[in-house]
Amino acid sequence: MQRVGIIGGGRFGSALAGCLVQRGVEVILLDRSRPIVQRLMNVVSKAVEGDATELDTLVEAGFERCDTAVVAIGTDLEGSILATMNLKELKIRQVIAKAATDLHGRVLERVGADRVIYPDRDMAIRLARSIAAPSLLDYIELSGGASIVEMKAPPEFIGKTLSETRIRNVFGVHVLALRHRGLGSEEETTLAPSGSDTISEGDTLVLFGPDDRIRAMSQAFS
Repeated sequence: MQRVGIIGGGRFGSALAGCLVQRGVEVILLDRSRPIVQRLMNVVSKAVEGDATELDTLVEAGFERCDTAVVAIGTDLEGSILATMNLKELKIRQVIAKAATDLHGRVLERVGADRVIYPDRDMAIRLARSIAAPSLLDYIELSGGASIVEMKAPPEFIGKTLSETRIRNVFGVHVLALRHRGLGSEEETTLAPSGSDTISEGDTLVLFGPDDRIRAMSQAFS
């Protein structure tokens, strides 16, 4: 089972912990606040009260056995930097750190963070995209000006096969998967669907392509 350590049980850290647990991930959480630790004890595999700037505390909590560690500390910049340094000293394979500002992020990268995230800024960007392109359900930006997006099948596609929609020819994007809502609430996913697969009402298309092509397709069905 994958094991993830989270430092900081605030709004971001606790939400992340809950989502990981729902996906079957073992989570160890460390926070200085006793009330936070007590609140999350029944959510994660292990919740520990302690200071992440102390290396021994991380070892005792079991962080050295984690595959990934996330520094979810908010306003305590010094604490997040020292915690990141300690996690790298434990040789954890992947250390992800939350940053409040660009400068904070650059410092975290300098001290070894494998990935720096900006939750508030990223959420603002995702919200802006959902407002500007309401037909897109989710959006993953890749390097090189390309993205993977989830899009609700437009009414014009219902009852047609993928070949009949001519998505690739008209819009220049590829269909990576087709998600179909089956009986009840279960969802069936067809990876690399063929041209003969038929699109039904309520289906979701997982698309890959250049940002300008995806934008054009989104606007065409908005």
